[in-house]
Parts: sequence; C-alpha cells; structure tokens
Amino acid sequence: MSVDIRSGTSGSPLRDFPSPRNGDGPNAVHTRHASRTATPALEARISAFLRPTETASSFPEDLTVDTKSRSDAGPPAINRAGKPQIPIKPPVLKNKSSTLIAPEPKSEATAHRASPFNTPPSSGEASPVKKDFRPQGQYHPSRTSAPQDDLLEDRPRLPARPELQMRLARSPPKAQSGRSSPAKVQALPPKRSMDGLARARAKAAQQTPVRIPATKPAQRSALEQGFGVNSPLSTSARALPAPAIPAPRRSVDRRREMPPPPPPPATVGHSRDDEEDNGVPELNSELVAGPTDFPDATQANRRAPKFKQRPWQIPTEYDTRLFAVCGDYVCTTGYYTRVWSVRSGELLVNEEHREGLKMTAVAFKPSPNIEDEGKRIWLGTNTGEIHELDLVSQKVVRSKIAHRREVIRIFRYASELWTLDEGGELYVWMPDHGGMPSLDSQYTNWKVPKGHTFSIATGKQLWYATGKNIRVFRPSARSDTEFHMIINPLSQPGTGDVTSGACLDSKPDLVYFGHSDGKVTIYSRTDFSCRAVVNVSVYRISCLAGVGDYLWAGYSTGMTYIYDTSTNPWSVKKDWPAHDKQVCGIIADPTSMWKAGRLNVITMGQDNLLRIWDGMLESDWIESRMQAREPEHCTFRELSVAVLTWNAGASKPSHLQHSMDDQNFFYDYLRAQNSPDILVFGFQELVDLEDKKQTAKSFFKSKRKDPAEQEHMSHQYRAWRDHLTRCLAEHMPDAQSYQLVHSASMVGLFTCVFVKSAERSRIRHIHTAEIKRGMGGLHGNKGAIIMRLVLDDSSLCFVNCHLAAGQTQTLHRNNDVTAILEANALPSYPLEQASGAQHSDVFTAGGDGSMILDHEICILNGDLNYRIDTMGRDTVVKHVQQGNLSRLLERDQLLLSRRKNPGFRLRAFQESPINFAPTYKYNVRTDDYDTSEKRRSPAWCDRILYRGIGKIKMEEYRRWDQLRVSDHRPVSGRLLLRVKTVDPDKREIIWDKCLKDFDGVRQRIARAAQLEYLTNVLGLSHREAAAALKT
Repeated sequence: MSVDIRSGTSGSPLRDFPSPRNGDGPNAVHTRHASRTATPALEARISAFLRPTETASSFPEDLTVDTKSRSDAGPPAINRAGKPQIPIKPPVLKNKSSTLIAPEPKSEATAHRASPFNTPPSSGEASPVKKDFRPQGQYHPSRTSAPQDDLLEDRPRLPARPELQMRLARSPPKAQSGRSSPAKVQALPPKRSMDGLARARAKAAQQTPVRIPATKPAQRSALEQGFGVNSPLSTSARALPAPAIPAPRRSVDRRREMPPPPPPPATVGHSRDDEEDNGVPELNSELVAGPTDFPDATQANRRAPKFKQRPWQIPTEYDTRLFAVCGDYVCTTGYYTRVWSVRSGELLVNEEHREGLKMTAVAFKPSPNIEDEGKRIWLGTNTGEIHELDLVSQKVVRSKIAHRREVIRIFRYASELWTLDEGGELYVWMPDHGGMPSLDSQYTNWKVPKGHTFSIATGKQLWYATGKNIRVFRPSARSDTEFHMIINPLSQPGTGDVTSGACLDSKPDLVYFGHSDGKVTIYSRTDFSCRAVVNVSVYRISCLAGVGDYLWAGYSTGMTYIYDTSTNPWSVKKDWPAHDKQVCGIIADPTSMWKAGRLNVITMGQDNLLRIWDGMLESDWIESRMQAREPEHCTFRELSVAVLTWNAGASKPSHLQHSMDDQNFFYDYLRAQNSPDILVFGFQELVDLEDKKQTAKSFFKSKRKDPAEQEHMSHQYRAWRDHLTRCLAEHMPDAQSYQLVHSASMVGLFTCVFVKSAERSRIRHIHTAEIKRGMGGLHGNKGAIIMRLVLDDSSLCFVNCHLAAGQTQTLHRNNDVTAILEANALPSYPLEQASGAQHSDVFTAGGDGSMILDHEICILNGDLNYRIDTMGRDTVVKHVQQGNLSRLLERDQLLLSRRKNPGFRLRAFQESPINFAPTYKYNVRTDDYDTSEKRRSPAWCDRILYRGIGKIKMEEYRRWDQLRVSDHRPVSGRLLLRVKTVDPDKREIIWDKCLKDFDGVRQRIARAAQLEYLTNVLGLSHREAAAALKT
C-alpha cells in the first residue's frame, strides 16, 4: 500500500507533519520540565535466552545486572593506577605460546571415551618407529602437554624491519591475501660450502596398524544446546586474565651427522621455481607482526542462514542507511520513510518527505499492550523535530521541535526513549500517566561531548564514543555526578576509531566494541575495565550485533561473520557474503519470536537491500546434531592413502635409467609400506617451463594450438602414466591389483590416482577441474588440478598445486591459495533419488561440493614454493648440516602465514611436523644445495597438507633422497582415512528426533523473549509475567 501524505491532498489518510509552536522548544541545560505528573520510571532488566536444559516454566532469577546504586554525593573515585596494564601490542583473550606447526583447534589427540572409532586396546597410537635422523614422537604434538623447561629460554630478537600494510585474502574474502615487504640487501661472502646431506637408510620396525583416534569432544556452544545464559564466561567475566604477551617460542636443536663430500654438480634438470628469485632473501612482513590469537575459521560454515520461507530480502529502492525492526515490521527512513511486512515483504507505508526534510534517526516506541508492540515509530529529523508515526492509521499523531540541531540517535530503554542530537544534547523522555514515553510527557536534558561516532544503550548505561575515546553515562540519573559514571574516557592504544558495538545475553556484564582497524575491545559494565582486545580482521568492522550467544559482525566488504566468543581463541561459526557492498547495520529482533515464531536478524547493505536471516541458525543446529549422532545411523571403515609429490624438472621416465638409485626409487617407495588402498601421484613441471618460446605459444595461440606441440606434451603425460602403471604391476604384490581411477594434466602439472580393484566399485562422481594462476589467471604454468570423488558416502578431494615462485612472492602465493580454495570449480554433487545421503551427509561446512573445502577429506600437495625468510643461503645450509631445523622452521613463510595472517586460507589445513631437510634447491644429480651463480637458499617448497577433523590422520611424512634427476626431492605422506556409509532408514529416524528437539529449543527461546518484554518493558515481576503468559 503506497500512501502520499504531502500537504494539499485533502483526502489522504495521512496528514502533513504539523509545525509545532515555538514554545515547545527545549529549555536550559541540566533542567527538568514537567508537563504533567508521570509514573515512576520502570526498572529495566537484562534480557536473556533460556538454556534448553531449563524447564518451560522456569526463568533464571540471577540474570538481573548487579549495578550498585551510586550515592548522590557523586560517583566513587576511580583508581587509575589499579586498571590493567595495557601492552603496546594489542592484548588477546588467551596467553598461548606459539608452536612451529599450528594444529587445528580440535587436534588429533586421542579422546579416551566410548566411540566406534576408538583404537582397540591391542593397537598402538603412534606411528611406526623409524631408525633415521628424525627424532621420535614428532608426529602428534599435543596442545595440552605441559610446557618444557626451555619454553622460556632467552633468544635473540630478530632485527627490526619496516612493515607494510597487510593485505589479506579472506577475512572477509574479497581482497588479496598475505603481505609484502621491502627489499633488504645482504652481502653474502663468496664462500663455497660442502652442503650435501647424508641419506639415511633405515629399516622400518614392524608394528601393529595405527587407527584414527576418536574425535576430540567439541567445546560447548549454543548450536548444540540452543541459546543459553549459563555460559562458562558469563559467571566469571570479572576473572578473565589480564591481557598479556605470549611466552617466546621454544627452540629445539636437532643434531645431524656431517654429510660426506658431494659428487660433482650437474648442469641440467633444473626447475622453474627460481625464475623470479632475486638471489637475496627478503624479510617477510608477516614475521614482524606480534603474536596474536585470531578467530579460528577452520571449521566455519559458508552456507547463508536463510529461512525456508520467503521473503529473503526486501529492496528499499532508495539510498538509506537507517532502519529499525520490531515484530512484523521493518522501517527504513531518510528522505523517504517506508515500512514493510517482514513476513510477506509487502510495502505498508510509503512516505515522501517535503523538500529539505530528512529523517536522521528512527526507533520503535514501547507499548503498554504486548499486542500493540511495534505499531508506533519515533522519527528524528535534520531540523531537530521528533515525529510519532502510527502504523495502523498511517498518520503522524504527534510532532515536536525538541532539539536545536539534527537528531542523530534514538535509544530505547524500558519505558523510556532517549534522543541525541549532533550538538551533544541528550533528552530522556519519561513515561507519562499511561506508563509509556510521550512527546507530551516530561523530559530531562543532559549534555555530552560533540563528535559522536557511535553509541549504544546497555541497560541504564549509555556508552558513548567519540573517535577512539569511550565515555559512560547514566541518562536516568538525578544529578550531574550520577550522570557521569566515569571521570576520564576509556581508550586502548593501538586501536582505531570505534565504529560499532553490541552486548551478548550470555555475558551481560560485557560490552563489545568494533573498531575501524578490525579489532574488538571488550569492557566490563561494572568496573569499566578493558578485559581484552581481540584481532578479528584487518578490515573495518562496520557493525556488530549480539544474537543469543554469538557475535555477528558486518564488514566493509559485504561479508558477515558469526563468532563464538566462548572459545579461546574465538571461533568463526559462519561467514558468507551477505551483501554485494558494505554491511551498514545488523539488528536482531527478539520480539519476532513471539510475533512470528522465529528469530529475525536483518542486515542492511549499501546495495540498498534488507536481508532477513535466521538468527537461531536452524540448519546449522540440526546439522551439528546429526553429525554428533553419526554413529547411530552410519557405519565406518578405514582406508590408507599414499601421496607422493615431486617437481620433476621436466624429467622423463627414461632419465631414471642413468642411475641405480633413480631407477630403484619407485620400487623402494612402493615396497616401503603395506599396500595402500589409494595411491596419489602429484607431479609438477613434467614439461619444460623454461622453454619460453613454447610457453608463449601455448598462451598467445591457445585457440590455434599446434598439434605437434600438443602431441609432445600429451606424450610426456602418457609416458609417466604408463611408467607408474608398469611400476605398480611389477612391484606390488600379485594379490593387490590396482586400477587407474583418473589422471589429469595442465601445463606441467600431472595428477594420477590409483585404487585397489576391490575399492573401484565403491567410487562414484569423479570430477576434475583446473585453476590457472599464471599471468593473472590466464596461463596454466602455475595453478592447481583438483580431483573429487565420492567413496561410499564420504567426499574426498585431492589438490595438486604449483604456486608462484620467488623468494619475495609470499603475497602472490597467498593469493594463489585463496583463488584455488575459493573457486567454484567443481560441479555441485547430484543427489540421487535412490540414495539416502544428503548434501550435509556427504559434504561439510554447508557446501554442495562445488568448492574444495566443501569436502569432508581434503589432501593438498605440490610445489607450494614457500621459502625461508631473513636468512642467507650459507646460514641456512649450516643449520641444515647441524640438524637445527627448528631455527629454519621458525622463518618458514608458510608457517609464518599460518600464525600471523588471519586470512591465510591454508590455516584450514594441517601439516605434520617437518623432520626432514629442505627439499629445494639441489644441484642436479648431486646431494649439494645450489652452488650456481644465483646460490639459491634451501627451502621446504614441496609439502603435503590435509584437512578433515576426526576423519584423517598422517602416519608418515618424509622426503626421499635417492631421486636426484631434479633440483627438488620427492616428498611422500601416508595417511589413514575414515569413510562412512549412511543407513537411510536410521537417518530418517534420527532426523525426526533432531527436528523435534529443535522445536523445543524454539519454544523456550520464544518464551524467554516474551518474559523479557513483560519484565523489562512492562515492569512485571517474573511470577506475574509467567502468570500472564498462561492466560
């Protein structure tokens, strides 16, 4: 319904805004004006959601915020010296020491509890002991192990270097990832070192098979039990540890025997990984960043929390940044004021204001009748007027020139409304004889500083930010001393301007503020101390909202993140592109629980769209419950996978015949282990990428390819495929025959996957994809080959990568990783009518199989090209000869990116501890690291990473020394997988039970919202409110 209420339309149901008399303006500052006798202000109580474990009739009595009444003589003196010491670097929630390999939050440590996947008592939990140079016990570091004595040893600091601005790939994911750093020149003495590394040949001790331990129990969250109030942090908010800098990392010496003199160097067979090197290592800027705990996004769900019923979005059709939500209505305002129905998306009110008049603030007015809630709206204007709009009659029922300047905010607190203008005038509108605020009732006038950037009403308190400074006021106070709750403003060093804020029902004592530099500061509402400063992103936080136990954050990139603040570090529950442009605001509306039976969360973006989201995250809640109950409707079995990655440097199978060690490599590799169920071979540079003529032709004449050149490249791949097939036939036991599942190639990259013949019938939906990253994504000399298959009802994804080369190209490599992992390269998984498995059973993170991280089990291997920072070639070689790998791993670019870069996409993967020497760069056919003119520094370019909490385990991670035809050494990994088969009948039963459980959660949350309104707004006691709901 569109209604024009402009003047001159006599028949319109709406009349023009009246021009109030001049006598209605505000009076002097700090004075009270009574127009009529009013009822006392109602006491507000903090709203909270019930835990699922509570009964329907109970309501927690201990939710009322314990705010001590302040004396009329003035607020108590604040001990500035008693406040926590804030370090120069941003404090974090948890003091956690850094490790060389940062495991995922849910480590592989065995959970000793009843589970269908527990290791039998007769089975060992460690990998077979190898009699080589690697120390034992390095495969499974525990996050809960006691600190060692050398954890706090003093170590020399790295030299200070200038740091450039960090550009990330995804936090949120609409920009580049990684960092760049300025060039630093180091003069290296022209000395030649004997840097060969002795090859260890050891006999593997026979040991019982290792089984995957049961998954470590996840921490308690609201997705498992519904939104609740008894969070572990809610009752101990004051006991949070003071911000501190984590302890220094441990340095471990690994001694090696000195290698024998190397044979003479060769001059052929080099790879292209050093083509972009400048010969001198640079300081990676990620090394400079201080140790911090960014939110863990490894298990984030990417599915948007949509309702099953429309509407999902409402277009505003004009440029606006102001909106308010209450029950069935959502109102936007500016030069137009429009009101829509949230249920149907129907336009109910459409008002165009007179020229020069703009609405600059909006809020729904409290109502004494619970059924009339959300039917009256207060609108503040740029001229200082306040209008009250009735949605039923679609008329402006009251207007008043209350402020001298533009009204910028309207706050709702219990039965009061507070209006704030840009000059710092704060009016507190008291309830009239009907118990609700009115423009005709008395009001109190206070003065606050100018320069408002953000403000939020939390109970009786108004937290008011001007730039980086935060002040706290009490608008319902009776005197000026009571009004100013703190003497000096609050601020934290190293944080940007305050842009947003929110409170969580589960932590009523805390208030969260978002900053322009991506940090979140947490303050106590009782003693006003800063509890922590959390780095969540390097992007500007546009808006925050507390929804149940979770903190929703909108970013300037259009991304919306949902954080679980009960874990240390915080965890990302969901992230998705909510809007194409910046998210301007997020509002959670608990009144929709008893108005519409659901929890609406509405976001507004600069794309002029209102998006409606499910604040209860029903799909995630049910999916989480189904995964927790998988043993009740799934059967499991274990498979072994052997992965080999090698940059062949344009080698051919015939090149292996020149040396006995090279010739016997595949025999040694295949016979060194029991017959795996799946064999994955990932090669890089099978063709000569140094041939610039051929590379240029393949790019500029891609549409008119020379058949002879294509035949030559295809012949290279076929030669290796046939060679691998022949090796399997000759070297594997006769009883263990293998079949080629699939092979794929792309300008040097080659992936070949074999499975045992007995497993072939269980595999379906095999798909491959190419992602080109060379020359800005146009050429395939760099990039990845992706292969996906579904085994039983589990999804597996194998990724073979060749990333950007060069010592200084960490940013480029990080961007390559982001493009590969975020590409929708694969077709979505087709659901079969005869299959009982759904997308949520086969895939994870809310995906449908089109992205790599949608798959339950991911294995990523290849020449990732990450180098060692800030260390010269001879120094690296010396550490390698001494076995001091820990010192080198501290400066490994991949590990640094994992620790320092919150948007680094490989943080979602795990890597077993590296106990072998760098695999690049060697003189071909020797054991010498590069002694050419460029003298490349050794590095761990060749890696194998994996992902799948509780579903995959690395048993062995090693390099192979006898293959010398390339300047890279091969790296292999042996992994154990757990795959499942879904029972459709049992699944349906469990699904129905989960739906029934969620209905109970929904009812409890709806009842909590009703009780909150009756107690906080209408002022009823808990007993009276409960009795009113029963009638």
